[in-house]
Amino acid sequence: MTQVGCQPWGNLPRHGPVDLWTLQSHQVRVEVLTLGAIIRSVCSKGKDGQMEDVVLGFDDLEGYVSDKRYFGAVVGRVANRIAQGRFEVDGKTYQLDINNGPHAVHGGLRGFSKAIWLATAVEGGVKMSLSSPDGDQGYPGEMEVSVTYTLQGEKLTAEYQAWSSKSTPINLTNHSYFNLAGQAAPTINDHEVSISAQFYLPVDDTSIPTGEVKTVGGSPFDFRKPVLIGPRLKEVRGGGFDHTFCLSSPGDPWTERLVARVYHSASGRILEVSTSQPGVQFYTANVLDGTITGKGGVKYRKHCAFCLETQNWPDAINQASFPDCLLRPGEEYRHLTSFTFTSADC
Repeated sequence: MTQVGCQPWGNLPRHGPVDLWTLQSHQVRVEVLTLGAIIRSVCSKGKDGQMEDVVLGFDDLEGYVSDKRYFGAVVGRVANRIAQGRFEVDGKTYQLDINNGPHAVHGGLRGFSKAIWLATAVEGGVKMSLSSPDGDQGYPGEMEVSVTYTLQGEKLTAEYQAWSSKSTPINLTNHSYFNLAGQAAPTINDHEVSISAQFYLPVDDTSIPTGEVKTVGGSPFDFRKPVLIGPRLKEVRGGGFDHTFCLSSPGDPWTERLVARVYHSASGRILEVSTSQPGVQFYTANVLDGTITGKGGVKYRKHCAFCLETQNWPDAINQASFPDCLLRPGEEYRHLTSFTFTSADC
């Protein structure tokens, strides 16, 4: 049985109050903010039975307001990058704000991660809803979007849904940073990672996919068997991983499947990720440099966490061979992602 609670957590001038929702089962405790539909914390048990917060974040609202790294947030309308912030739909060209080198990333200067969502309790969880007006951040169409978080025992599920009045690109994900040793641990070097993908997307020097779909075999991107991440980080160019792993091909049927597993032997904690999305962005916190102060005064440094951002392939709106990312009037966008937190025996 999951207990669901809510309490005030602060107020944003000109935007309104922010609430903190708590989902509590016997095994896992989750905190979610109405700001950005942010997963603020996930406390799970290790093999010693002790609960530990495995999600990076901040102690107060101001930390999330000023955050530029999307800690725990739902990002959209389009997660990841759109080349040059430009795309064409139905013969019309749209130009977005540029906020990541020469490109647009994670929905724009004030995307879904900075919006206050409307929250309502559901069985075992909370439903976060948002209305995005036509032209919001440069995107076409009025959009209604929701993400429903439910906790069943050890499994936290996020169900994404959206509808639009005009054809528009969409790609929603959650941007939680995990460290299974606890959010205060300095690195993830001792984490063992496996990702069920035979292919990945090479990128150019600005992190835009080149269009090639490349086999992981014989490369640092091969996680089909468990790999200790510390030594592997030294093998990949660019200072770490920030790449999409292909979980399905364009036109494959919609289905949820287990796609990744991370194991931390010292604590015994295990995170398993399943999703219906066609890709997962594996990111190893490459740009954190100790200038961000997180929970408990911890300085977040390079490679102190990992993200498994389940999503469509980046820049799909500009790459015809990638899975379709357009949401059209009368259609429903729907995806599921589940995070299961367990621990190995002593």
